[in-house]
Amino acid sequence: MSDPSFDVIFIGAGPAGYVGAIRAAQLGLKVACIDAFAGKDGKQALGGTCLNVGCIPSKALLDSSRQFHNLVHSFDVHGISADNPRIDVPTFIGRKDKIVKQFTGGVATLFKANKVTPFFGTGKLLGSDKDRGNQVEITSPDGAKQTISATNVVLASGSVPIELPFAKFDGKAILDNASALDLAEVPKRLGVIGAGVIGLELGSVWRRLGSEVTMLEALPDFLGAADPDIAKVAARELKKLGLDIKLGAKLGKAEVKKDGVHLTYTDKDGEQQLVVDKLLVAVGRRAYTEGLLAADCGVQLDERGRIVVDEHCHTGVDGVWAIGDAVRGPMLAHKGSEEGVAVAEWIAGKAGHVNYDTIPWVIYTEPEIAWAGKTEKELKDAGIPYKVGSFPFAAIGRAVAMNEAIGQVKMLAHAETDRILGVHMVGPGVSELIAECVVAMEFKGSSEDLARIVHAHPTLSEAVHEAALSVDKRAIHKGN
Repeated sequence: MSDPSFDVIFIGAGPAGYVGAIRAAQLGLKVACIDAFAGKDGKQALGGTCLNVGCIPSKALLDSSRQFHNLVHSFDVHGISADNPRIDVPTFIGRKDKIVKQFTGGVATLFKANKVTPFFGTGKLLGSDKDRGNQVEITSPDGAKQTISATNVVLASGSVPIELPFAKFDGKAILDNASALDLAEVPKRLGVIGAGVIGLELGSVWRRLGSEVTMLEALPDFLGAADPDIAKVAARELKKLGLDIKLGAKLGKAEVKKDGVHLTYTDKDGEQQLVVDKLLVAVGRRAYTEGLLAADCGVQLDERGRIVVDEHCHTGVDGVWAIGDAVRGPMLAHKGSEEGVAVAEWIAGKAGHVNYDTIPWVIYTEPEIAWAGKTEKELKDAGIPYKVGSFPFAAIGRAVAMNEAIGQVKMLAHAETDRILGVHMVGPGVSELIAECVVAMEFKGSSEDLARIVHAHPTLSEAVHEAALSVDKRAIHKGN
């Protein structure tokens, strides 16, 4: 029997695949990673959607647009003024591109340092050969093909935007998330279909720069997955920003004409019309598995097109695993990364671990929104007794000094054991504050534990401390 070419092949170099590949290499395995993503220069750009057209570039634009918005609307309270501020869109986009190149190049450097072999192209799982292990066919951008083999193959093919049949992406008038990151100028009127994470973040970017942003959300509730108290505050503040969010609005038609994109949608008042200059369709993402699996490879897909796996991310086919957006669970970069690490460790005979109950969610709007664990509704539906504590940022000295005293921290703990069951936040810097709560939940901590821990003053984290105190009606800086 001849040895396979590699111990592990990862198909996909997004946050799931590249992190898993590095961890596998750290554990002494011979690793290959296949990815077809190309940068603007046509060269391989490792990092998948997240680094190239997702998490990283969107945060770069969010930060730049926030700086401009604050200069125009908020700095006067600090005594800072500027005459005729303007935004140079090519520089704005160019900064984002430099950051993307820095991080995709960083992954390439990490691959080299850890001796991970990258392949530029698409990968297809062919199946197993009794002598050479699992076979993977690589098709390079020029169409050339080669086959490599490994004892283990990890499918990390990621996801792609969902396209509406009556509003197909053209990259010019009707945009997906990638196109919305590269506009040449600020559109006067921007329509957004879907008021989820991507829609809210990219809508915020262009609204801050002056676009009139109208968002059509088919569902009747705003951020239905979030805690209603948190969603209510977020909706109010985003409305102040100028986002016109229409709930229960279902798009039926989108026609590109000379004067813009003509939209026909229905709401509680019947059929409505809207004309915008650009339309961002952000109705969600779906697992990307096109061309990934040979018909006889044995890997199964579920009714939503996701790769079927067990609790250990194994497909049921010997030596074949799947992780990230292509499998069940939330489509979050950090979830995929942790699955990549866990699978690498399982392959190496170690104890991998992912706790899906404490994965944090973050929306990087202003104010930020973050949560982890159960919502009140989930606890009620499950019949779990609980108690609630909350605390507003309006009573936090650091938040007031920053002129960002918006939102609150809300904590849910078991009524009998006091174990923290969920934490929900909206306000300044909550993308960072949620980590403390996740740590407490991972260690099965109680609200009393967080209440007894000394938090520095003045800091935003005092809102977490006071919310924990509030669970037992003993917050210091507000009435209980």
